[in-house]
Amino acid sequence: MAELLLRPFAAIGNLTLAGLESMGRAWRLFASAAVSIRNTDVWMPLLLPQMARVGVASVPIALFIATFTGIVMALQASYSLTGTIPSYFVGTLVGKTMILELGPVLTGLVLAGRVGANISAELGTMRVTEQVDALETLAYDPLAYLVVPRLLAGIVMFPVVVLLAISIGIAAGWFTALQLLEMSSAEFVKGLRIYYAPWDVWFAVIKSLSFGAVVTGTGCYCGLQTEGGAEGVGRSATRAVVAACMIILCLDAFWAAVLL
Repeated sequence: MAELLLRPFAAIGNLTLAGLESMGRAWRLFASAAVSIRNTDVWMPLLLPQMARVGVASVPIALFIATFTGIVMALQASYSLTGTIPSYFVGTLVGKTMILELGPVLTGLVLAGRVGANISAELGTMRVTEQVDALETLAYDPLAYLVVPRLLAGIVMFPVVVLLAISIGIAAGWFTALQLLEMSSAEFVKGLRIYYAPWDVWFAVIKSLSFGAVVTGTGCYCGLQTEGGAEGVGRSATRAVVAACMIILCLDAFWAAVLL
């Protein structure tokens, strides 16, 4: 009887220890990757291709999400504000929500699925087929070759993709206001400008920098920890996406509490 009562506590303890062990391995990996930045001759030729894969290739899906987010925000703002406050507040709501929250967070979550899973599956396949071990045998630093260019590409390109998504989302909201809500451009722009603050854009950039590091870093860590062949690669890709999404939401709350 006592064993049955203690079993849930044992499971919680085992999960806690496993989580702490994973955090320790992750910090050790990223600390080693920071040291490997000095090997510029290894990672520098790979940086531009990784920036294209992480950033440029992600632009279509990010803009698609941002477009429909802007449309929905404009329609819902008009529905919620009708008869209560002036219609130009539609522009305020679309601009503020796209810059401060929906633009960075939705883009981060979408790219966690696209970029994080891709990196984890790629590195996981290299791990289970012993290509990572071959790099060490050839005297290559595997962290400088595999981790550093992907991390730097995520940190550099995520803000670019997020700013593009924010711009397209606001433009979609403006177009919706003109075509469906019978607003004028002057009214929408008035609402957009009335509560605009330059710090809002910097806030979005800071969040997107951290999201880029989280998505690519989680993908690299889960990929390099892969075991168990093809099934293990699938588990690692799933783990990378889930972990990146959870950390993004935690960071979103953290930055809002610290910076706003």
